Amino acid sequence: MNTELFNIRDFLRAFSVYPWWVVLTEWLLIGCVVYGVIRFLRGTRGARLLKGIGLLLIALYLIVRLVGERFGLERIDFLYRQFMIFASFAFVIVFQPELRRALMRLGETRLFHSFSGQLDEDIDEIVESAVFLSRNKIGGLIAIERETPLHGAAENGTYLNAELSAALLNTIFWPNSPLHDLGVIISNGRILYASVQFPLAEVGDIDRELGARHRAAVGLSQDSDALVVVTSEETGDISVAERGKLMRKMSPDQLRAKLRELLGRGEMRPMQKAAA
Repeated sequence: MNTELFNIRDFLRAFSVYPWWVVLTEWLLIGCVVYGVIRFLRGTRGARLLKGIGLLLIALYLIVRLVGERFGLERIDFLYRQFMIFASFAFVIVFQPELRRALMRLGETRLFHSFSGQLDEDIDEIVESAVFLSRNKIGGLIAIERETPLHGAAENGTYLNAELSAALLNTIFWPNSPLHDLGVIISNGRILYASVQFPLAEVGDIDRELGARHRAAVGLSQDSDALVVVTSEETGDISVAERGKLMRKMSPDQLRAKLRELLGRGEMRPMQKAAA
């Protein structure tokens, strides 16, 4: 116990060596980095994994400090240090998708966003298409790009760059059409890609009763900040996926309100009509 108190006193005494504003600045910077990591991983597979790793490291640290030092178990401390070296390499491997996405954001994120009065019209076109698909029980999968570009996910799709309209969306998803079976990406108020294979969420992330289309919607929303509107081929239900969460059985008014809410935030880029 005396050793533990001594370590705490040493820890506190180390802060008194530096000016208070230096310590405060360092803690603020550390807090900003931690907050940024948590915010970046929010709603992704990495968020749950990070929580588990954090709890494991805390438990190991307490075991080493409370048991290893108290009873002089030097080998425990040695193994802990070796484990931390191994964990640093494992972290890069386990979080490879999140790290890759972070680097893509640094290279592609728009620094300046322009706003357009076309937002309501674009939302109306999407809602009109979703209602048509729902009424006729036609499966649809519509991803709306926000801050994170989706060009990487669209590499296997068909490039269209067509003006956004409900009629074109309905034509794309009409059964037996060449592009109907996969997803559509809307960027800058235009239908940029069709027939795009979205990454699938893990089975445990959504209800088992939902099929591949809903898994694809949740999967893309886990790997990016895109909004994904999905209509069920079996039930006609309309759902929206965001940040790994699926909001199900939405009415047309609820869908319109949710899209306006999520696309109208200042931190997100609303759709705008681009020149053909």
